Amino acid sequence: MRDVFPCPHCGAELNKDRLERVLETRVDLATGQSWQRVKFQPSIISYSVGKTRYEKEPDAADLATLAKIETLPLPASVPTSRFPIEEMYHGSRIAPKGFTHVHHFYLPRAAQIIGALWSKAENYTDVGIRSSLKFLLESHLVNLSILNRYRPEVSFPYNPLNGVYYIPSLVSEASPFTAYENKIARIVSALRTSGQKTEHSLISTESATNLPLPDNSVDYIFTDPPFGENIYYADLNFFIESWHGVVTDAKPEAIIDKFKHKALPEYQHLMQRCFAEYQRVLKPGHWITVVFSNSKAAVWNAIQVALQQAGFVVAEVTALDKVQGSYRQVTSTTAVKQDLVISAYKPNGGLEDRFKKSGATVESAWDFVQTHLRNLSVIKVKDGELEFIVERDPRRIYDRLVAWFVRHDAPVPLSSDEFLSGLRSRFPERDGMVFLPEQVTEYDKKRAQTAQAPQMELFVSDERSAIDWVADFLKARPSTYQDIHPEFIRQLGAGWKKHETRPELSALLEANFLRYDGTGEVPSQIHRYLSTNYHDLRGLEKTDPRLNARAQDRWYVPDPNKAQDLEKKREKALLKEFETYKTFTGRKIKESRLEVLRAGFNAAWAAKDYATILAIANKLPEETLQEDERLLTLYDMALTRSEDGA
Repeated sequence: MRDVFPCPHCGAELNKDRLERVLETRVDLATGQSWQRVKFQPSIISYSVGKTRYEKEPDAADLATLAKIETLPLPASVPTSRFPIEEMYHGSRIAPKGFTHVHHFYLPRAAQIIGALWSKAENYTDVGIRSSLKFLLESHLVNLSILNRYRPEVSFPYNPLNGVYYIPSLVSEASPFTAYENKIARIVSALRTSGQKTEHSLISTESATNLPLPDNSVDYIFTDPPFGENIYYADLNFFIESWHGVVTDAKPEAIIDKFKHKALPEYQHLMQRCFAEYQRVLKPGHWITVVFSNSKAAVWNAIQVALQQAGFVVAEVTALDKVQGSYRQVTSTTAVKQDLVISAYKPNGGLEDRFKKSGATVESAWDFVQTHLRNLSVIKVKDGELEFIVERDPRRIYDRLVAWFVRHDAPVPLSSDEFLSGLRSRFPERDGMVFLPEQVTEYDKKRAQTAQAPQMELFVSDERSAIDWVADFLKARPSTYQDIHPEFIRQLGAGWKKHETRPELSALLEANFLRYDGTGEVPSQIHRYLSTNYHDLRGLEKTDPRLNARAQDRWYVPDPNKAQDLEKKREKALLKEFETYKTFTGRKIKESRLEVLRAGFNAAWAAKDYATILAIANKLPEETLQEDERLLTLYDMALTRSEDGA
């Protein structure tokens, strides 16, 4: 259907949204009551003569045949269950069009044929044959309904929109005879191929929160869990289940659904229970792959936190293009067009055993880092260019370390500045990424073959990412405040988090970087930049007045030792500001600094002051907590510890 088209009577330019839906009153064959639905009118008949396909418009004889079929009583085997519209997120998509019961979704011919076939299947006394026939029939129950879209540009005849009850403007009424004939051939072919390998496969239908498998027995797990509120599985199951006379118990379903009073915390805890069971059955040192698709940062964080609290360590996040889009990917401008794939591992038994013996010590922290780096990709190449491996970023490694210690209910033995300083002294760093000594040789070899160093993509959305952006800017070009400010302002765009206070550039510079005031030697960072980029400044000593004049008032990234001193000073200032959050007496803190909250939550966790974490969390908007992985992890664990009476 065209996006815009002219009215055939007056020529006005129209689209679907501006049209008034035409309804018709019919008699519901199941109840005998009058029933209003959107009007359907046969438009094209597709038929075959021999091997040639033809199309024609329905004539009087065709319409008379259809009218005769409509007078037939509805087969008793066709379910007439009413959809739980009031409890369905997408109930408003079907009820206004007149579709409130299962049998409403079948045109008369399809209802007669499928009903007769289902009745015959049910009459088989042999359970195996009866189940096999129902398996065959249910494979096309959706395709043969009015959910099947007419898409002339697609050769495949079955095109319902995945993941939703979507009644199209143009319905394609598929032939049940052709559908089942082709399906039988495909099932026979599949069984013939797989029948030789049945001893290596097992299909089980149950909750992932209770797997009938022994501990440490599975080599690898690939899971495609519910994505928050993307697909309402229990609602979708109702259509097929009504034919079997059963209904899904939606209470334990891992989903966000306001109509079933399920919010993000309930979803996260259900996912955590599933991941904990995966962690139990997976062998130590082995991997789990989690497919994820949701545009909301809060849901993304909930998945990651649930995964890490179950005992997994995230090692990589990559994009997966599934080619065929879901309903949300097709219709929503905000939906992510590619799924994300999280690769995580269950730490080997050696790391866990050593931690149990040594406890939360500095040595156990570096033991974790050593193990974690060993599990990360050394090289990633895309279009012939090296990619920046985000999980090798020092701050990301620290985040994984914090999550691991918190999950073990242990204080983190290293502050952020202590960790970053220790990391540089223990492990080689290349292009902003940390490696093991045996890994860096492989990276250097590949790096020598590429012209450009990999670049980390920075999206400025909060204070931390703003600091990282300024650091990247100053590493490449030590600059004055006046030079930095216009570039910095351009970064603070629509991606900024709603409840995050926007920082002043001057405050960021003072707290995290150093300014050359013209006293003493020009710092090597500035000297290197000026002598490389300005011909008249090459070969000058660091004390040369000409160099001094050009270097004055430029900000630069400090060397590691001075950076550690700055970090300690900054941490002290953050904790001081956190005290103002603790004494806040209003209803909600509308704007806050994530860096302050992270520092305060970390300090409270180390002191086992769970009450402070919970009290501050209650003062924050939900988005602030849910959209930050570290805050959410500490809050969730503090909640668990408080409930356990710790």
